[in-house]
Amino acid sequence: MIAFNDAGKTYTAVLTRKRVDALTGFTMEMRRGEVIGIAGPNGAGKSTLISLLMGFLNPTAGSIRIDGSAPRPWVEAHGVGYLTELVNLPPRWKVPQALERLANLAGVPANARRARVDQLMTQLGLVEHASKQVRQLSKGNLQRLGLAQALAGDADVIVLDEPTHGLDPLWTQRFRDVVAELRRPDRVIVIASHNLDELERLADRVAILNKGRLQRVVEHGAMTVSPASLAWRVAFEGDVAVDAVMPAARRVEGRAGAWVVEASRTEMSAALGALLGAGAVLVECVPAESGLANAFRAAVQE
Repeated sequence: MIAFNDAGKTYTAVLTRKRVDALTGFTMEMRRGEVIGIAGPNGAGKSTLISLLMGFLNPTAGSIRIDGSAPRPWVEAHGVGYLTELVNLPPRWKVPQALERLANLAGVPANARRARVDQLMTQLGLVEHASKQVRQLSKGNLQRLGLAQALAGDADVIVLDEPTHGLDPLWTQRFRDVVAELRRPDRVIVIASHNLDELERLADRVAILNKGRLQRVVEHGAMTVSPASLAWRVAFEGDVAVDAVMPAARRVEGRAGAWVVEASRTEMSAALGALLGAGAVLVECVPAESGLANAFRAAVQE
């Protein structure tokens, strides 16, 4: 559905007239039915990539097509559900009023608008804030309002820029459910985020950018932990001498019975077997870093 073919964007700095390559040689297809993650450190090119996809900017090299059309004409003809990184709405609008006006802009018919607004307010937990003005909303509630407007038009392309920014843990969890509900065979969802844990849970593929270039695309299956040596976080009831079995183990300060261990799965299994056989009671054993985080670090270091 979305095809980037060697797409690039070069700016010219106003003061120095120096050319800046914000994005270079980006090639990737984003298919219907997929959730695509975009990750990268600050300045990696994520915002430029989204601006090109939305048609806010034109590429200076290569091409971008949505169903064979240039982005801006396609967006104007079909609409896109878009959540900006920073939600900025008129501060005196009340929440239902804001959503009704935004639903109008999203092309929701007048006779269906009220029902759609009510549905979105219920889905995003905004009913209790119906009497508030935008300026009275907390950061998390404003983010939910922004997410609601992005979903108003029921678009085939949804682009979410840092969607969990400002959300509390409860609504971060709820956001996962929202994305699961949004999945459908004719829709592509693009999520740009610094939150690698969320991308690992939500995305089918994650494109990792650094310094304007695509470093790698990580498939969902490859986001699981590899069998190579990893950092593990383990915890036991009471004071268990893990370093007696694994000399490189390090205690976690301020947390009794918790350790960080560098080991392969085989080594970890043998160590746990010895400790449990000696009577230790295991509370926790998890990788200290996800597979996606490992891939991200490796890509950025390269």
